[in-house]
This record gives sequence, C-alpha cells and structure tokens, in this order.
Amino acid sequence: MRLDKLLVELNIGTRSEVKALLKKGLIFVDGQKATKPETKVDENAVVISYQGKEYTYQKFSYYVMNKPKGLITATEDAHDRTVMDLFYEKCPDAPKGLAPVGRLDKDTTGLLLITNDGKLAHELLSPKKHVDKTYFVTLDGQLSAEDIAALEAGVRIGEGDLTAPATVKYEGSNTCYITIHEGKFHQVKRMFFAVGREVLELKRTSFGQLTLDEEDLPIGHINKLKCESFY
Repeated sequence: MRLDKLLVELNIGTRSEVKALLKKGLIFVDGQKATKPETKVDENAVVISYQGKEYTYQKFSYYVMNKPKGLITATEDAHDRTVMDLFYEKCPDAPKGLAPVGRLDKDTTGLLLITNDGKLAHELLSPKKHVDKTYFVTLDGQLSAEDIAALEAGVRIGEGDLTAPATVKYEGSNTCYITIHEGKFHQVKRMFFAVGREVLELKRTSFGQLTLDEEDLPIGHINKLKCESFY
C-alpha cells in the first residue's frame, strides 16, 4: 500500500495533510523518517510513528457501545443525534467508515456492535444464521403463564406469519429477559403488545457471542474489541 494512503486509513490526516506531514519529516516508518508519499509499505507489518504515538494497521475494527437513550442507530441523520456522532466524539482516532450492526430504537439502551467488517455484519443480521439477541424488558404489568407460552411459541405482530419461537426468562413482578433471533421492526415491543403488555424499558444485554458487562461498559461508554471475539 502507498504510504500516504495508509496514513489516511490510519486517520492521521487527509491525503493533502499527510503529504505535508511527510514533507516536514514528521512521519516515521519502522523508526526511520519517511518523506515520500508514494513509498510502498506492508500495511500488515509496518509500524507508523507520529507525534510520539505508534499506529498499526488493522483491516477491520470492532467496538461495542452501551447505547444510551435518545440516539438514532444510524451513521448519520439530518435531524437527530446518532450513535456514530457519539462514537466519533469519544473515539476521534477510530477509522472512518464504521457503522452500527443492526438497529436499536431511539429509546432502547444496551449492547451495540460497531464495525467496518461488512461480512461479519451480514452474518450477524442474516435471518438464516439465527443469531440470538437477548433483551431485558420492563413491562407495565405482570406476565401470565399463558403470555409466556404464547411468546415462546410465536405471536402475530401484523406481518402474517407468527414470530419465530423465543425464550422468555421471567424475573417476576414486571421484568423479564427475552431472547429472539429475528430482527423485525420494533419486534420485542410488538411481541409484548400482542399479549397485552406495554414495554416501558428495553435494554439489549447480548448479541451473538457478545454479552453486556455494565461494570466494564457503563451506559454511553465504548470498548474496542479483538476480532477473535466473533470467530
């Protein structure tokens, strides 16, 4: 890869900015000063140094956010603040081109994966892969045994077929965990509405192999992951 392209991918600057940095002798490649933007480097092995900080290239990046309320799950929005607005405020050195995997409603909190690995995102969201998603739900009332049986067997939410079988772990009172592997619009809320209950609070606690640890990842915080977390 050309050195100037790599520097841009490492988010050190724009193409013109990194050329200026190279001209000034401010970029070091494996400890040696580099000045030519067209220099070819092995992006998977080279270590770039700039302003005392070392940069190494990673083709794909993975982050998890404990999404707070009030954010749209999108890369950008003309009217509302998005999860990516928050992400780049907290992680300004992260690569460009990252995006959330799947969608959490504006008033839903919890585990959200952010990556530029399109293949992984497709696999996690594909209905054929049956990737589990678990939510902690606060309701406006208690669930009966019949309600739980209906949710686990599948209910009608206005789209023809029943929802796929779910797993419900009732916590008593007005809270429960529900695990689904579909991703229909407002699905969890609509499922509970189908058994006569309204969702007051909704938090995703797991997504595939990822589990939300609120001590390690408080609301609104972001952690970087290693790709081994998924494979």
